[in-house]
Amino acid sequence: MHVLMVAAENDALPSAKVGGVADVVRDAPKALAKHGVSVDVVIPDYGFEPLNRHYIGEVTVAFNAQSHVMTLFKVDQTKNNITQIVISHPMFSDSGSVYCNDAPGRPFATDATKFALFNAALCEALLQGLLKRPSTLHLHDWHSACVAVLLKFEPRYSALHDIHLAYTVHNLALQGIRPFKHDESSLEAWFPSLSYNGQHLCDPRYANCFNPMRSAINLADKIHLVSPTYSQEVLKPSNYNDGFFGGEGLEQDLQNAANQGKVVGILNGCEYPALEVANAVMDELYNEAEKSLFAWMSNSEQLESVHYIAHQRLKQFKATPNNGPIVTSVGRLTEQKVLLLCQPLNGELAIDAVCNSINEQGGRLIILGSGDKALEALFTKAMARNENLLFLKGYAQRVGDLMYQLGDLFLMPSSFEPCGISQMLAMRAGQPCLVHSVGGLKDTVKHNKNGFSFNGATLREQTHTLLSCLTETLAFYKQHPKKWQQIKSNAKAVRFSWSQVASDYISTLYR
Repeated sequence: MHVLMVAAENDALPSAKVGGVADVVRDAPKALAKHGVSVDVVIPDYGFEPLNRHYIGEVTVAFNAQSHVMTLFKVDQTKNNITQIVISHPMFSDSGSVYCNDAPGRPFATDATKFALFNAALCEALLQGLLKRPSTLHLHDWHSACVAVLLKFEPRYSALHDIHLAYTVHNLALQGIRPFKHDESSLEAWFPSLSYNGQHLCDPRYANCFNPMRSAINLADKIHLVSPTYSQEVLKPSNYNDGFFGGEGLEQDLQNAANQGKVVGILNGCEYPALEVANAVMDELYNEAEKSLFAWMSNSEQLESVHYIAHQRLKQFKATPNNGPIVTSVGRLTEQKVLLLCQPLNGELAIDAVCNSINEQGGRLIILGSGDKALEALFTKAMARNENLLFLKGYAQRVGDLMYQLGDLFLMPSSFEPCGISQMLAMRAGQPCLVHSVGGLKDTVKHNKNGFSFNGATLREQTHTLLSCLTETLAFYKQHPKKWQQIKSNAKAVRFSWSQVASDYISTLYR
């Protein structure tokens, strides 16, 4: 069996990771290779100049009424039946990053054009034999969806029409919606001669818009959601007032696919290195956090208040012994991750109530992450109000690793979580998690067995149960140390095996 994976991210290559999809595209091929599957992984070349690369060939594609020459390279990381490939073009490398931020009125515009060109180049490379024809073409998220559109509707690629298409939805909330026409970043601007069925491709809420994710869901042979629970949640409509995030407008298409036996829910895996990291101490975490703060400060001529307050708080933490629980949180600062912490609760925000609950046990809360500017400002102000809160605005691998190792309780109150990797990394390090029982969090964290969970029928109820669960958990931590150690052991012992994921891919997703 030969699989061709197509994605926007791949953590097997430097500077090609933004979110969890990069981990999957890095790890899944290794697991598949151990099952005897050969895998080619293709992403855009974002400017990987330091990499040793080998020329494969060039393709010319008609795109946006122009001819574009695209170059394919094999990267030296190729090994063990896995070939890493990048497609080069100035549109991919000039931005210097995986994704671009467009003005509010033009969401996804730059990225949609960039990835549509990348998809066109991939289809042409397949047609011309520069890429080995796969038994399964595995597409990841909306960034690769135009591959399915071109293979199904462009007569030039009719010879590729029968390739088995597997489509993984990592986050249904991001769909890459663009107009069908009348915009330079639109389906008909990219492919003016394409004859397509708009009923398969249009957004269900905006009929004049092309929805890449919906297109791939309707055109693929199998649709993969990255946890069993999430694969059921997306069959129901979202209800934001009640704090439920489901199909995000695509529930009817997913229901239709499920009725045809095309929807598969397979939990992502986690790697478990054989060598244990040496025991760390809190001073090491504080020192690494300080180094990271200095590095972030140096990136701007003007000192950001969030870094100044964090440094003052860090000095306070280092000078004052702590005997209470260390609660940690690592992840992108988005509404998905922290909506519940921003809810009003008894005249304050939930984040303040969380800090108060932790403070009652003499504990501290350390948050590492960045993202939405408004949320960054909100957490900066919360840090200023709460002396036991340290908010580190940024990401540093070593700081995150130490937080997983040294924390007593990992907080992950996501409003929705297709799979989640942070909880798996915390559990791998022996840190129990307190999570909202949704999606992959429900499938990985079992209440009072290897962690703790809460739920609620409404946004208000979820906020209240989050706080009550936290309060009860911290009391349990203090009053039942032996039972707590057992939960820690259970968390560390559980395994979410990539080998099992690969087996499930082969038996269900790729057939």
